[in-house]
Amino acid sequence: MLTAIISVLLTAFAWPSVRSSVHDVPIAVAGPDAAVEQVTAALGQRLPGGFAITEVADTAAAQRLIRDREVYGAIDVSSGTPQVITASAASTAVAQTLQSVATALGQGTGTTAAARDLVPLPADDPRGAGLAAAALPLVMGGLLAALLLTRLIRGTARRITGALAFAMTGGLAIAAILQFWLGSLDGSYLANTGAIALTIAATSLSILGLESLLGYAGLGLGAAIMMLIGNPLSGTSTAPEMLPGWSGALGQLLPPGAGGRLLRSAAFFDGRGATHSLVVLVTWLTLGVMLCLAGDLRTRRTAAVADTTARPTAPRP
Repeated sequence: MLTAIISVLLTAFAWPSVRSSVHDVPIAVAGPDAAVEQVTAALGQRLPGGFAITEVADTAAAQRLIRDREVYGAIDVSSGTPQVITASAASTAVAQTLQSVATALGQGTGTTAAARDLVPLPADDPRGAGLAAAALPLVMGGLLAALLLTRLIRGTARRITGALAFAMTGGLAIAAILQFWLGSLDGSYLANTGAIALTIAATSLSILGLESLLGYAGLGLGAAIMMLIGNPLSGTSTAPEMLPGWSGALGQLLPPGAGGRLLRSAAFFDGRGATHSLVVLVTWLTLGVMLCLAGDLRTRRTAAVADTTARPTAPRP
């Protein structure tokens, strides 16, 4: 059993990293039609299936797509001189890939492609290490909150209130550490706090709901979903599009992946591109509350039936 457990753990955490590659990463190519077709063909030859390309007319359109989080970066040939526009705040891995690909393309044409980081990471954390490292503590925080609340607190309303209170205090603390001490976040502190708090609340309440309905089996199921699936497939350290196959899309439907994207949007993109993540997190939070209420209702009905069965029957006259 222990051998199986460590094998599953290794597979869950190592497989996405080892099999990570560039495929269908959305980028823009800006410039005249002939130049865009030439760059697109060259990208297809160098990295077949690596990029999902959106063709735009000029630099401003490419920058707008990057700021709206519709693409990760752009190759701009609208001025005649090739330029690579990246957004390391969206993904350092994609930014580095774009720069290396553009450099290779430039060598093939005898020109040098200039690089510009449109949405950079903070100077105190230029590699985004703080954001990547924060993914696991957020999941662990939600899991530990659910575990302690089920062991120490009685009453569904009290448990839900406790989970929400912890999510808020945890959000305040983690955002303060990342933003003011480590320098890993920019933007509004309150917006970053809200993104973190919503992630913790969605994680803890969904696990609480499963435990309320299924008991310890639900607690284990919730922990497995968040830790063994959600965290490795979150794409926080690279990008969801770089994970193998369909795993990146699945990760964005779970709280760890949605929370990581929401925090990036709040910290670096003024909330742009956050709609999908908000919907996912609110859905998990709502589902968790509903499961808690359903479990509480079932417990009350079971207790009422047991009380009726145990009540002595009045003797007949």
